[in-house]
Amino acid sequence: MGSLDGKVAVVTGASRGIGRAIAVALARRGAKVAVCDVVLGDAAEETVRLCREAGGGASTWQLDVAKPADVTAAFQKIAEAEGHVDILVNNAGIAIDGLLLRTKDEEWAKTLDVNLSGVFYCCRAAARYLLKCKEGGRIVNVTSVVGEQGNPGQVSYSASKAGLIGLTKTLARELAGRNLLVNAVSPGFIDTTMTQQHVQGKAREELLARIPLGRIGSAEDIAEAVAFLCSPEASYITGQIIRVNGGLLM
Repeated sequence: MGSLDGKVAVVTGASRGIGRAIAVALARRGAKVAVCDVVLGDAAEETVRLCREAGGGASTWQLDVAKPADVTAAFQKIAEAEGHVDILVNNAGIAIDGLLLRTKDEEWAKTLDVNLSGVFYCCRAAARYLLKCKEGGRIVNVTSVVGEQGNPGQVSYSASKAGLIGLTKTLARELAGRNLLVNAVSPGFIDTTMTQQHVQGKAREELLARIPLGRIGSAEDIAEAVAFLCSPEASYITGQIIRVNGGLLM
């Protein structure tokens, strides 16, 4: 028996990287995972395969988190198909690097549309189902260390992730009375495609030198923290930002 047997979990941005690792970690504990992404294809199907191999159920759902009407419709369809929704993991995100004076209006808007507004839309749409969970629903948002400490050249990304922290704490207070727990996980330097694209060469070496544990984190490191927050063992934790960064920020 897994700790999440019978639970239905919606994971956004689940086709690859951290999202895939989260989906698999939840499936390993018995959850049935709605693998959501803006584009479905071989990567999403691979996530489904891995979830099923891990012992849980899984299905794919197309979801553009930046479109509120699409979000509402998607959650309604998922709830109708599965009967209920117990867990929401907001992992979908983008990073458009740029200094303040070089960031275009459309780059700023797009980053916040996906990383912050998208999470709001998903939380709002999912809440009507999560609030019905007898054992208490779960929302886990994936923020970032740069949302806590800032990072030159990532003005829009840092701002969006900082906003996500405020959203997490507010929803935790607002929904606690209905036993809906809301937390966030704040990754540090994690070995994903996004990180490889945006942190290269000397910058990568310098950042690695600043991590006390002396290694780059893995997507599975983040997934295990998310899975714990979704578990019954985390029933007295809400409004928290769990740092998984090897000591990069203490």
